[in-house]
Amino acid sequence: MDNTAHNETAFLGSGWAFPVSFSADNYMLNLSANETNINESINVILNTRKGERTLESEFGSGIQQFMFRKIDSTLKGEIIEAIKFALLRYEPRILVQDVKVASTDITNGKIEILISYIYSKTNTRHNYVFPFYVKEGTNLDKKK
Repeated sequence: MDNTAHNETAFLGSGWAFPVSFSADNYMLNLSANETNINESINVILNTRKGERTLESEFGSGIQQFMFRKIDSTLKGEIIEAIKFALLRYEPRILVQDVKVASTDITNGKIEILISYIYSKTNTRHNYVFPFYVKEGTNLDKKK
């Protein structure tokens, strides 16, 4: 990447890659930048439960509260609103255009959520698909 291209995308940010990992070659912390960093940030926000962070108890989407509930239009609406609010509050680099429940797999308790957003500085449009498992932890083997 040349300096001009770097300067044009520098506002998108950079930071530790998530999940945190180290390079096997030089034992340095892996970093992410630009679009990858924003998508990782969205993933962190959506996977964080309210109260999980010690000094910022309101951080996160809190969508885990919807686990084990019946998948219907009310649940979908609540998930969409929780995601819109969390991204509006905790990811200022993007403007959320739309959040949709893209598909549901009732048998496996999986909901795929399609988030359409634009980078606020460049007006470039992007999508992010977030898999959310409503029945997490229910695939345990049954006792015979």
